[in-house]
Amino acid sequence: MGADRVLAVLKELARFPNGVGLDELTRAVGSPKPTVHRALGALRRAGLADQDAPGRYVLGDEVLRMAFAHQEARPEHTRVRPVLDALAERLNETAHYAVLDGREVVYRGKVDPPSGAVRLTSTIGGRNPAHATGVGKLLLSYRLRTLDDVVAWAEEGALERRTPHTRCTAADLHRDLEETRARGYALDDQENEVGVNCIAFPVFSASRSLPAGAISVSAMRFRTPLADLIAAAEDVRAIVAPLGADR
Repeated sequence: MGADRVLAVLKELARFPNGVGLDELTRAVGSPKPTVHRALGALRRAGLADQDAPGRYVLGDEVLRMAFAHQEARPEHTRVRPVLDALAERLNETAHYAVLDGREVVYRGKVDPPSGAVRLTSTIGGRNPAHATGVGKLLLSYRLRTLDDVVAWAEEGALERRTPHTRCTAADLHRDLEETRARGYALDDQENEVGVNCIAFPVFSASRSLPAGAISVSAMRFRTPLADLIAAAEDVRAIVAPLGADR
């Protein structure tokens, strides 16, 4: 039994937070039942899988321990977390830290507002199309400088229309990226999710010319309109400045 099979079972198991039976998991993985059963045995011995009372398989607690320990130990986490806390406190909205991974952004940090306000469904480790998010467009603006760059990037895969506001043509995306570079921050006007907008700034680490990631404040439109986020841009820039976001 190869390591690839075990990892495939582990990844598929993560899609079933309420547990999954052996037959259903076998169909999902697309491997013979004995192979999946042996993989589950190896994962259970390592604490990475468990079996609940009804006999359904779930992720083991060791997965959570490893994930949270790794997240807390990341050098970027110790730098970014205080900034996310400050932004969530200042604007009473959700603050994110994300990095670019191919054509998607991955959220590596999230702090919800301290009050009992409606909260976003985003999760650490979650992904979204780069072209449809503020953090994604911010990071793309440093990599796709010309219309030709954007056209070539867009031709690698369709620009998914997440909402009626998503930039789905190379020309529209290029125009947005130019505006982002000019003002120093990106805006998402309900482009990834209807009713949600955000403002995003770069985070630099090793390089001063290419950001390692982006910090954003994401808000429910009914509570904090995009105009309010724009009005708070300089306050946000000042809070993010210790991470190298000042221009």
